[in-house]
Amino acid sequence: MSKIETVIQNSDEKKDSKINWTKAWGKKYPILVRYQKEVDIKAYAKEIRRLFTKLQQDYGYSELDAMLVLKDILGHEYLDNKR
Repeated sequence: MSKIETVIQNSDEKKDSKINWTKAWGKKYPILVRYQKEVDIKAYAKEIRRLFTKLQQDYGYSELDAMLVLKDILGHEYLDNKR
């Protein structure tokens, strides 16, 4: 766990922007590569953008903070409702 925490502490946006996260995680989870040919991405992106905007307006969050909050909520929803 401490290795993961060290990696997180040493990361920054400049380094992170050079990584193709979809390709990297797609090796473990192939759906991340495949869905792009199957899913109506624009429809989902529109809803996500609406939620970003609502969080920014309601709570004064930056776009990054809104993304992190939505990502965390999504993760908790998945874990809390796994069957």
